[in-house]
Amino acid sequence: MAVIIKYVVERNGAEKMTFTSKAEADAYDKMLDTADELSRFLAGTNLITDETQTEALALYLAQHKDDLLVALGAKKAAAKPEKSTVPDKPSKAKIAAVEQAA
Repeated sequence: MAVIIKYVVERNGAEKMTFTSKAEADAYDKMLDTADELSRFLAGTNLITDETQTEALALYLAQHKDDLLVALGAKKAAAKPEKSTVPDKPSKAKIAAVEQAA
């Protein structure tokens, strides 16, 4: 018989998600806290009147907070490695293989 430790994220008495890692559960719980705060912020405007849409937008923004912070200028975008546009020189082994095939 195996013993399995599970971390359950619960909100308002409802189980939201189960994790095997405490770090993942804490990160998810923090994301839900952020979504709650964003939902309250969005509810204070008259832009979205549907509560379901407000909560969905708040959850989306919380899930993509890094991209949102970049868009707001509060954070710099992560540098992506550029792909070289210059093709690699063919190796001697590749040249030999092509010559043998011909």
